[in-house]
Amino acid sequence: MGGRLLEPEQAEGDDVVLRWEGRPVVAVRLPHLAESLEGILADLERRHGMPLARLDRRAKQSVVRNLEARGAFALRHGVETVAAALGVSRFTVYNYLNRQRDADDRVHPRSDDGSAGR
Repeated sequence: MGGRLLEPEQAEGDDVVLRWEGRPVVAVRLPHLAESLEGILADLERRHGMPLARLDRRAKQSVVRNLEARGAFALRHGVETVAAALGVSRFTVYNYLNRQRDADDRVHPRSDDGSAGR
């Protein structure tokens, strides 16, 4: 996610200070999540060697699965940001997500209480 390690005394508001045996040893500064999504998309473009919008449908579906696993769609405007990067509509991204969830449910059916059965 692109976090940075800092000396504990440099920690600010949203930084996470990690302690060992009660003493602060390091602070972690996480990037703003929206910036992280942009960074993840840029990294995926570098990995694929082309703009994400030029990928074929199967590769775009793979990108969406990867991003879902990384929590990208929990972000406000996450679907819109990903759709723009892929050159598809929001509806298409939702279709990719639903298709993947349906496939997951066929492999690991949910019980009556909604939990995944295995």
